[in-house]
This record gives sequence, C-alpha cells and structure tokens, in this order.
Amino acid sequence: MHAADGVCCNFLRVHYRDLRNRVLEGGTDEEILEWCFEKGRQLNEGDLFVWNGFASKLGWRDSVTPILEEAKKKHGIADRHDVATIPDFIDFEEGRLGHGSDR
Repeated sequence: MHAADGVCCNFLRVHYRDLRNRVLEGGTDEEILEWCFEKGRQLNEGDLFVWNGFASKLGWRDSVTPILEEAKKKHGIADRHDVATIPDFIDFEEGRLGHGSDR
C-alpha cells in the first residue's frame, strides 16, 4: 500500500481492505468512487479542493517524505529531482513519467 492509499482511505472514511476487495470485484472508477461515498462519506466541493491540494503535494517536505525517499532508493532513482511527490512517484511506477532525469 502506498502512503497515499492510506491517506485517501482515511479521507473517504473507508477501510483499505474493504476498498481493495471492492476494486477486485471490478467496475469503473466512477462506480468504485460511488461505493466509497456510500460506505464512507460523501464529499462536497470544499472537500475536493482540500484533497486535490493536499494530494498533489504529498511527500514534498512533509511526514511522508522519508517514505518517498526510501521508495526512490529502492527503485534506483534517489537522484531524480522530478520525482518530488508521491503522485510523481506513482506516475514513475506506472510509466507516465519518463525514466530520464532532470538533474
């Protein structure tokens, strides 16, 4: 589980294991998000604004930074300055961020 997964589950008020099981059942992202709203809590525009601002910077100079740095070391990219947040790292892992460096 990524650090972001736990934070997101807490924000939605759903248990990770329950969400994992629901994802394994299949369905679209929209269906799974609706399930989260039913089982956890419904979000309003203010919640979404706060989440998007928070999530986009997760791992940058915060309590998650050591987790990000360790993950970068394990993947041999400790010197990658363009991987500065958890979302950057997820993009790297999933192939959306090039394997070059911006040193």
